[in-house]
Amino acid sequence: MKRDLPINTRDTVSEQEWETRVNLAAAYRLMPLFGMSDLIYNHITASIPGQPDRILINPFGFMYEEITASSLITIDLEGNEIFNPNETYGVNRAGYVIHSAVHTARQDVHCVIHTHSRAGMAVSALKCGLLPLTQTAMRFASVPYHDFEGPAIDLGERERLVKDLGMHDSMVLRNHGLLVASADIAQAFNTVYWLEMACRAQVDAMACNAELNHADPDVVARTEHLYKPEVRRPHGVLEWPAMLRYLDRRDPSYKN
Repeated sequence: MKRDLPINTRDTVSEQEWETRVNLAAAYRLMPLFGMSDLIYNHITASIPGQPDRILINPFGFMYEEITASSLITIDLEGNEIFNPNETYGVNRAGYVIHSAVHTARQDVHCVIHTHSRAGMAVSALKCGLLPLTQTAMRFASVPYHDFEGPAIDLGERERLVKDLGMHDSMVLRNHGLLVASADIAQAFNTVYWLEMACRAQVDAMACNAELNHADPDVVARTEHLYKPEVRRPHGVLEWPAMLRYLDRRDPSYKN
């Protein structure tokens, strides 16, 4: 059962937090439009500016297309609710183990996305993992992996997950899905989108049951280097305003 949200949510938070809420709600709305949502499951989390120990997360029970800036819940790094504008929906604390690990360990990370997309799960189940078969995939040529330990409810897994992630901005969770950890929401969406596209291209290529063409390792390494944000530009900077316009043309209610 969905409940009307209080109209004063915006009045209870700072302008900086409200802007983050709007951008985070936009990221949620974009995910199903590009085939990266999983019913009511998974999360996109973002830290509140000036409050790194406060995180915004979706109410457990909302589909991504229902998320608005006002509906997001504020929690601390242990998953405890600080501010919840919903009477009916709370937080999926079991699913927050992954996010809390990254937000706690990486002060440079302000947005974390975890997906169970079809292509992401398929590649996560392959022994070879993500192959640098395309220019898009070469951006992730050094992507790390985290072995599956069962549903992410064991707090002890957080240390191992963070160790495997290191300082990377993305990771493949074996037999599970994909994880992205970025400096802001725009960069996080850009990264998960292209990581997803790399997985889809690989699944399509391997489904052809034909010999795969592998690029020269030196070319792969050079391409990966050229995609680094310090070499090119922060990922998502140019794309994000266009993505917001894309949403506004379809349904601007994410801003509510």
